[in-house]
Amino acid sequence: MNGKKRLSVRLPAGWLLAAVLALMVAGCGEGGQRVPATAAARNGEAVKKLVSDLSAGKIKAKSASVSATELIVEWPDGTRTVHALPQDEFFVSIAPYTDRTHPCEIHSLTGCRGELAGMSFDIRIEDESGAVLLETTAVTPDNGFIDLWLPRNRTFRVTISRDGRTAVSGISTFDGDPTCITTMRLL
Repeated sequence: MNGKKRLSVRLPAGWLLAAVLALMVAGCGEGGQRVPATAAARNGEAVKKLVSDLSAGKIKAKSASVSATELIVEWPDGTRTVHALPQDEFFVSIAPYTDRTHPCEIHSLTGCRGELAGMSFDIRIEDESGAVLLETTAVTPDNGFIDLWLPRNRTFRVTISRDGRTAVSGISTFDGDPTCITTMRLL
């Protein structure tokens, strides 16, 4: 083997496709060639699925966090990967609470824990004009957070209710905005 060490890295299934799509989206072509919109959309969906799987614990990582623009993952073997989020969507994770919370700005998919895990909540999201973007009921998973993908570069009014208690907050989805909302106390 002429004295050189080879590095072997095992990644979860589907990573080859995600890596190829990421390279396509990164614009590896000459002369500023643009990636077809369909390839960018597929890459965005792959990253969203990865976020969902990490949040649900379906894929194990040492750490994984989501900023306004990227997902950063440190894998069990020590490798680190960075994935651009979709350009038109913003990830936000909300942990409604009654008694205990923690300060948070950048959501850790592997570390953040809210107090109200496994509970059902009514969620209503309105845009700046008052139009309803989302009205649904969701159950918080084991981490106590509600993960949402919202349109980027907008401001919303979020209402979360449970058992006659309600929390209302304005959130925005611009670069630099928090992806972790732990300030919505149910009163």
